[in-house]
Amino acid sequence: MTGYILKRLLSAIPVLLGISVIVFAIMALIPGDPATAILGSYATPENVEKLNRDLGLDQGIVARYFIWLGNMLQGDFGRSFALNRPVLDEVLDRFGATLILAGSSFLLCSLLGIAAGVISAARQYGFADKAITFAVLLGISIPSFFLGMMMILIFAVQLRWFPVSGMWPIYGDRNLPVLLDHLAMPAFALSVVATGVIARLARSAMLEVLRQDFIRTARAKGVNERRVIWRHALRAAMVSIIPILGIQAGFVLSGAVYIEMVFQWPGVGRMLVDAILKRDILLVQGGVVFIAACYVMFNILVDVAQALLDPRIKT
Repeated sequence: MTGYILKRLLSAIPVLLGISVIVFAIMALIPGDPATAILGSYATPENVEKLNRDLGLDQGIVARYFIWLGNMLQGDFGRSFALNRPVLDEVLDRFGATLILAGSSFLLCSLLGIAAGVISAARQYGFADKAITFAVLLGISIPSFFLGMMMILIFAVQLRWFPVSGMWPIYGDRNLPVLLDHLAMPAFALSVVATGVIARLARSAMLEVLRQDFIRTARAKGVNERRVIWRHALRAAMVSIIPILGIQAGFVLSGAVYIEMVFQWPGVGRMLVDAILKRDILLVQGGVVFIAACYVMFNILVDVAQALLDPRIKT
């Protein structure tokens, strides 16, 4: 297993390098002069020239990339000009909020999706299967940002069950019940599409397992049906379900960008949007690479979990 983990870690290096090249190239090829956009009304020729020199924008794109990459490998992601603080410090401060939102959504979609898929497969063509299929298709069809806005309109503005936006109230206590109150709507809105995808694919995986000989043997021996479904069949189906969870983790993490904007959640997604609008190049590049690295590491953990369930994957 150690060799397999090292192999997966080594394979992540070219992926991260490729991501860094793409992010850097996109930011470098954006039309317009970043220094002029940054300085705004103070964009005199002298100030523009000085800022270009300070940011290294007066050098070639290849030289700038390798300077940025070399600094980043040493733990220096640069300094945000808009916030006047190190990029890594800002990203780490914001990542806590994103981790709470994305982690809660991922946990919610995983539990609901697997449970819905198992029940749907166990009651194939029954009422429960049809009802779950209808709910899943409806959930997949609704964009998360639209669902979030509708939830704000109904549950926050009209019914006043939940806060409209934010992670904490402006005034008052900051404890777990208050956090859960603010988290409920954005976490649910972010998890709906992923829940539907997991449920559909979990259903397919369960149906395939339920047709296998060892399930028929367990039933013939008189094993309780609930034990057959939730212990034997689900454990075998998890080998196929776990990779789906890894993919949906990336979807949830990337989807947090627009959900954070809708609900004004103070996470990395909202930070990146603000940084793009301000042309804060180093903050955008550092934030995207950090999120990509987190996603790659999570996928490695998913692969390791899958290998533990099915040792044949390591070969």
